[in-house]
Amino acid sequence: MANTRTKPFSLPEAMQGYLIEHNSAPSEHHRALIDHAETMAEGGMRLSTEAGTFLTILTHAIRPSFVVEVGTFIGYSSLCIAGALVDDARMLCCDVSEQWTDVARDAWQNAGVDGRIQLVIAPASETLAALPSDPPVDLAFIDADKSSYVDYYEELVPRLSPRGVIAVDNTMWAGRVLDTADTSEDTVAIRAFNDHVANDPRTTNVTVPIGDGITLISATAGVQ
Repeated sequence: MANTRTKPFSLPEAMQGYLIEHNSAPSEHHRALIDHAETMAEGGMRLSTEAGTFLTILTHAIRPSFVVEVGTFIGYSSLCIAGALVDDARMLCCDVSEQWTDVARDAWQNAGVDGRIQLVIAPASETLAALPSDPPVDLAFIDADKSSYVDYYEELVPRLSPRGVIAVDNTMWAGRVLDTADTSEDTVAIRAFNDHVANDPRTTNVTVPIGDGITLISATAGVQ
């Protein structure tokens, strides 16, 4: 998950500040989660604020009926998505931590979106493998353990609706994907995922340099 204090590695500090000043400000419910993350040792795992706003706009544009999130943490990204869902849409959140998602549950309830969300506490690979083909997934967001990114992707691609989109966080990995001397587990996993997606003829992808990089993957190949 992205470190909230890590700006895109290619973006000058002054430009980062300028964009923050001109982007829409978080709502009071999002602000509460931002403040909560600041009190946590693991708070840097929260999705960046600008990436959250991006997900909100993406959700508005796609108008998904069924959303799957892999990696919920304290609920910032799911709050960004759920608040933009149409009334009859639903969202499945996958995580393994009761402690962190208890914070998410409170945030969803406070924002009035808890009725749209189903939280499953179990390994996400098992939850995804058990999903039926219907309803298809219109929007998926992956922001969990990097070593399993390819596995999550492979479970989700066959379940996507014809216009479905997968968004994946941390794919720029603060530029460490470019450092061949960095052979740490997560860096190697992100490189492997990026290579896997780039070479998949079933899909079309583009990485947007927001936060730590969000890769958008379309279910329809050859859309250029």
